Amino acid sequence: MQNKGLIRVFAILFGLVCLYQLSFTYFTNQTEEKASAYAAEQVDTTVEDYVDKRGEVERRYLDSIGNDPIALGITYNDAKEKELNKGLDLKGGMNAILEISVADILRGLSNNSTDPAFNQALDQAAETQKNSQNSFLEDFFDAFEAIPGDNKLASPDIFANTTLGEKVNFNMTNDEVEPILAQEVEESINSAFEVLRNRIDKFGVTQPNIQRLDNQSRILIELPGATDIERVKFQLESTAQLEFYKTHYASNVAPYLLQVNAELKELVAPAQEEEAVAEVDSTESTDDSIEDLLASEEDSISPAQANNPLFEVFSFNPAIQQYAQAPIIGYAQVKDTATINRYFSMPEIVRLRPQELRFAKFRWGINEAETDVVPLYALQSDRSGAPAMDGDVVQDSRQQYTQAGQPSVGIDFEGQGPGQWAKLTGEVATEGNAIAIVLDGTVYSAATAKAEISGGATEISGSFTVTEAQDLANVLKAGKLPASAKIISYDVVGPSLGQEAINSGLMSFVIALVLVLVWMVFYYGKAGLFADVALAVNILFIFGILAGLGAVLTLPGIAGIVLTIGMSVDANVLIFERIKEEIARGKSQKDAIKDGFSNALSSILDANITTFLTALILFLFGTGPIQGFATTLMIGIGTSLFTAIFVTRLFIDGYGKNGKSLDFCTGATRNLFTNFNKDFLAKRKVAYIISGVLIVVSLVSLFTNGLDQGVDFVGGRNYTIRFENPVNATEVEQKLIAELESAQAKTYGEANQLKVTTKYRIEEEASEVDEDIQQRLYTALEEYLPADLTLAQFVKGGSSDDKVGILEYNKVGPTIADDIKKDSFWAVLGSLVVVFLYILLRFRRWQFSLGAVAAVFHDVLIVLGIFSLTYQFMPFNMEIDQSFIAAILTVIGYSLNDTVVVFDRIREYMKEYGTSRKMGIIINQAINSTISRTLNTSMTTLIVLLAIFIFGGASIMGFMFALIVGVLVGTYSSIFIATPVMFDTIQKKALKPEKQKEDEEPVA
Repeated sequence: MQNKGLIRVFAILFGLVCLYQLSFTYFTNQTEEKASAYAAEQVDTTVEDYVDKRGEVERRYLDSIGNDPIALGITYNDAKEKELNKGLDLKGGMNAILEISVADILRGLSNNSTDPAFNQALDQAAETQKNSQNSFLEDFFDAFEAIPGDNKLASPDIFANTTLGEKVNFNMTNDEVEPILAQEVEESINSAFEVLRNRIDKFGVTQPNIQRLDNQSRILIELPGATDIERVKFQLESTAQLEFYKTHYASNVAPYLLQVNAELKELVAPAQEEEAVAEVDSTESTDDSIEDLLASEEDSISPAQANNPLFEVFSFNPAIQQYAQAPIIGYAQVKDTATINRYFSMPEIVRLRPQELRFAKFRWGINEAETDVVPLYALQSDRSGAPAMDGDVVQDSRQQYTQAGQPSVGIDFEGQGPGQWAKLTGEVATEGNAIAIVLDGTVYSAATAKAEISGGATEISGSFTVTEAQDLANVLKAGKLPASAKIISYDVVGPSLGQEAINSGLMSFVIALVLVLVWMVFYYGKAGLFADVALAVNILFIFGILAGLGAVLTLPGIAGIVLTIGMSVDANVLIFERIKEEIARGKSQKDAIKDGFSNALSSILDANITTFLTALILFLFGTGPIQGFATTLMIGIGTSLFTAIFVTRLFIDGYGKNGKSLDFCTGATRNLFTNFNKDFLAKRKVAYIISGVLIVVSLVSLFTNGLDQGVDFVGGRNYTIRFENPVNATEVEQKLIAELESAQAKTYGEANQLKVTTKYRIEEEASEVDEDIQQRLYTALEEYLPADLTLAQFVKGGSSDDKVGILEYNKVGPTIADDIKKDSFWAVLGSLVVVFLYILLRFRRWQFSLGAVAAVFHDVLIVLGIFSLTYQFMPFNMEIDQSFIAAILTVIGYSLNDTVVVFDRIREYMKEYGTSRKMGIIINQAINSTISRTLNTSMTTLIVLLAIFIFGGASIMGFMFALIVGVLVGTYSSIFIATPVMFDTIQKKALKPEKQKEDEEPVA
């Protein structure tokens, strides 16, 4: 090997750089352990919500010492930026995919056009998106073109308006307008991205991540340590449309609501009476006078009274009697607001409105303190729905306190804002009503004014906690989004589950590493010891590169590293086996080592490039943890090549330079496989029959049993729930179905842990849906939970010492589930095409590519079939999700790795023997000469996979099981499928018919 000195210097320097990069992680861990200990001293376990309070103390401690040197002049903040990032599954936290509404952007650009064709195209595009891979804008253009008639985007009623007047004129064709709209939409989404970035930067979590996805309107957001889904939703989904309205007097609205109730008796009650027997005579009625309704709580209409549809879910504000100008009309529970909104929107009800309420907006306020009751307001507006004052004039906002010491939000105005505010407060002072401060359609406060207020500032007060007030101020300060945003998919991992994942990941890592190190020494003696040193250097390089690149280490990423340990020895195995062959041919040790490294290089490169290509496709098509797996696998392949080819060579050459003898075996393995000479091709027909039966059984099972598709592919919500004691999954499932209509419960890891999946209300995106489901879960499971466990503790189960409750949950909407499924299909298909082309390029014959792809199809079908046959009774989760697709692509890579090594030896023998030796004999000799490497690599890889499967934790068992099956099937197919298929196709093309029989004669 030339330039040994240069390689040695590079390896040492690179190792030192990796140690330097990892030192930041060590320093931050040490500091955070001190912060955790300090928080434990400050907050005792007897304090309510002590876990959250300790977290706050810990954050304050770290903030206070952030700029202080912690080691070698490095500050904590500097070290934190450079540490090895841990993914949400290891650290706890939330990631979400947010979709910006392109429909809202288009409506804004059209000035909320009422053009029928425009609105029909928007509705059609929204429907098409459920099964489309196009962007919303592309589907909108197609839908608009398909509408009958001469419809023009440049119509004055659509986009040739004051908003786009300088860019769009009515003489433009649709083709000319489309790129302008595409540019406007892109700028709006970029604006939304920056607004969200500003909000996240103030969220208070370390190392947040925000990035645009391939889909035009989707944004990925990762928030390590954030587990409060409602707080995150508020921060991300708030459009921040701030408006100020004058309120109607509650006493003026009450008579209208009495009329509404009377009308609803005819519209709603008859249908209800047909479904149930009335408990009260239908002729009975209440006196519809406001005095009686408000006389006292006892006399007011209650849910028990029949035939009062509105007042069964709504009650008047008792204060109206004493204060007729009160802004709050009445109250309702959050769960009933949708019903009341539906009532108010009915055409028959709208027609009842008196002149003064003709353009009124009925809006709900925020929850009363620690209740699910919200107030109702009637806001003054005009025909256009405009507020008295718009929030665009807000200059700054901050969290502050009222005179009573309650958290509030202060607002400063700019431009015309101070003048508008003075005018508005003056009018309210004269009229005696209130100013409602409305954010995204929700009334946050409604305050009166005794006189005109100048100075350009106001205050939003309500039942806020400090955190809520800070979040509201943050949202207002960051600015409003150009369109509504919805979280269409999210994952939330509790911190305790993250710590368990770290522990199980480290355990599997250490056990796998020890087993591989011992195996290499057992099989190859001192040479195996050199390979072990190279493997240790390889691991250092992997972690150092991950830290240096700022990559995120996830649980699948750890699996990728551990799998790399198993696969990285493959290069050393190839080299050592080749050196043994050269020694067996009578070469000196020095020449055998030189030729062994040289001759093995082609196989090593081909095998690793095919695996790298599948990992690259996985990285391009995957998201989140799957990209983490692909990243570590690709890095591992690169570092494995360097350490196996160069670092191992340095040790071997250094050991043998003084004439020392180096055996590449031990007493137990010296003659293993040396005289192995089997006729594998003669068994190919039996193999075809066996594989054919397995494939048929797999296909039948796939068409009948199907697969256990996870929420990634079908949409829904997943909850990982831990109980104090073991529970019966079937029994729990029945109780959940009664509460949630659709539910599935499976034991997940230990007997006291379940994974619950439900599609209940999956189409609904309102924030209260998650709260409703959590409440229903708590109700259904209450008998299995500790008696003193509250709903709040159940939802934050992963944060308590008991670790009872919800540890992890995620949601995937139907639309994105469909996209994930299609992306996964293209990922698998793409990997097959790329590998086919690569093998065709390298081996110059399509028969080699056909054999490799046939083996891969064989392996994938059998893995799918086994999952289909066994998922109903296996004691661990076998859902088909993105992780499973990662496993399938890894199986493809491994199978190809194995196949390419055999093909490479066949190509070498074909060049060496030419036409002097028959093809069948060449192929059998190639398989026999590589059988030691094939079994050795498979053995080390299986050892690693079994270690992860047993010790790696419940969340990764299905993933590992797929890999274990894949390795077994892939090892078999490389010998009995790929090579025979190549042989059967190449001999018919290149050999004479009379020679075929001779070629198939056994070689031994």
